[in-house]
Amino acid sequence: MPNRFLRSLSMALCLLATAASADTLALPDRLVDLRSPKGAALLLEAQALDSYLPISTTFVTQKTQAYCGVASMVMVLNAIGAPAPVSAEYQPYAIFTQDNVLDAKSDAILPRDLLARQGMTLDQLGGLLGLFPVTADVHHAAPGGLDAFRRSASEYLAGPGRFVLVNYLRKSLGQELGGHISPLAAYDAKADRFLILDVARYKYPPVWVTASDLFDAMNTTDAANEGKTRGYVLVSKKAPFAAPKQ
Repeated sequence: MPNRFLRSLSMALCLLATAASADTLALPDRLVDLRSPKGAALLLEAQALDSYLPISTTFVTQKTQAYCGVASMVMVLNAIGAPAPVSAEYQPYAIFTQDNVLDAKSDAILPRDLLARQGMTLDQLGGLLGLFPVTADVHHAAPGGLDAFRRSASEYLAGPGRFVLVNYLRKSLGQELGGHISPLAAYDAKADRFLILDVARYKYPPVWVTASDLFDAMNTTDAANEGKTRGYVLVSKKAPFAAPKQ
């Protein structure tokens, strides 16, 4: 009973931390708001949620409407504990931000001026994460199928130091409107739903979505990525991290 109480208490505190205070757009009926009683119940019964605490405590809102991929990278890199540069805003503390995560090396993969206009594709997300001491396995939706996605994503969410980023078409979920990137935080096998921590917190709250609906939203073509399907990235720590330079 004590462990169950502490688990419930910690989840309740996390719900308070992640709940968006501003009004957001209406959700279609098939998506479940994390802030609702049903959403909270799904979180408390979920088994695959090792990613939830670390990713929720690094939750950030994308700084522009094109920066969903950048915000998602920042959350994962901070959650995984990758060596970070000293932040200009928070000196002398080292932390990844949406300003310092990009540099001349990242410009070789995706120039910042282009990113600011059109965001990033799934493959560009994987390439940018490859600049850091993490393993980033890119999976387009079409080749693997729903079962492979459900299995891989749920296993990652159930293990420490592992994270899942999804690239999907909002319109397919009944949201507004185009391609988007955000982290997953948990999976409830009973309901067969994944929890998306939407980085556009001014627009939508974190939501529970069925595995099949999410896969269908990923299994859409992206004209900016040579017509390939969207998909997901499995991110894990390369052990051990090298000590950051002083």
